[in-house]
Amino acid sequence: MGTLAGGLLAAPLAAHAQQPAMPVIGFLSSRSSDESTALMAAVRRGLGETGYVEGKNLTIEYRWAEGRYDRLAALASDLASRKVAVIVAGGGAVSANAAKGATSDIPIVFVSGADPVKYGLVTSLGRPGGNATGVTMFVGELSLKRLELLRELVPHVGLIGVLINHKSLEADAQSKNMQAAANSLRQKIRIVNAGSEDEFDPAFARLSQSRVGALLIDNDPFYDSKRDKLVALAASYKIPTIYVWRDSVVAGGLVSYGASLVDSYRQVGNYAGKILNGAKPGDLPVLQPTKFELVINLKTAKALGLTIPQPLLLRADEVIR
Repeated sequence: MGTLAGGLLAAPLAAHAQQPAMPVIGFLSSRSSDESTALMAAVRRGLGETGYVEGKNLTIEYRWAEGRYDRLAALASDLASRKVAVIVAGGGAVSANAAKGATSDIPIVFVSGADPVKYGLVTSLGRPGGNATGVTMFVGELSLKRLELLRELVPHVGLIGVLINHKSLEADAQSKNMQAAANSLRQKIRIVNAGSEDEFDPAFARLSQSRVGALLIDNDPFYDSKRDKLVALAASYKIPTIYVWRDSVVAGGLVSYGASLVDSYRQVGNYAGKILNGAKPGDLPVLQPTKFELVINLKTAKALGLTIPQPLLLRADEVIR
């Protein structure tokens, strides 16, 4: 009797002990959680495409720098020390670089607007090699297009302002890209730097004093996290402004032109799931967007006293009325 009872007890215990541990993904971002809800939902959709559901057969550990880029290295090291199965690095090249600096073994899947080859994240886009892959959007390559759109919106504009985060890894490259784009159009620009929220008001005051006729806010994860503040300042100073991402136009900005950020996060979730299923990051090509969205907010245009040219409205992928 004792032997039978012992066998009955031992069987479920042994079965439980043999169950594989639930994989853990580390999610590292320069952004904050409260403004990344849609992006995290997209990551989970991508994971779901490969059979992974958070809380069911997958755990995600989140690390948010909340715009403090200097915190990323420590947050990445913490995830690496926990031996997570994959690190998903969101929020630009700063996050991807921090993850890459923390580990050469743990697979990394990144979302970046910068060239990942230039920053040493991968060897090439087609065959990344090493432990990293992801999605790159080459945001800087669209500088010329955004300037052209501003000139369509505000014909005969004399001076266009450009807002850049001087604390970004990409600040120098962004400035060079913008100046090259402006030179090709023979367009005068005024580049103003702002790397923290308390620098926003003085930056807009300088733009106003320079009498800019329009503004381009360049790509930066910190700017994404402060989109409401930037949109409010553009409205307050009545400056027609173009942004990189649709979210800023939904929040009240005038116009945006760029890839779908939500879809890029879905793709990195999909890649993370593929890696959990056995794929090697070095064999997964870095993905690039094939479609770019033009989004226009007619309410904002009316508040600015602008009439959007009909050809531009017809080209828009989305018009917010």
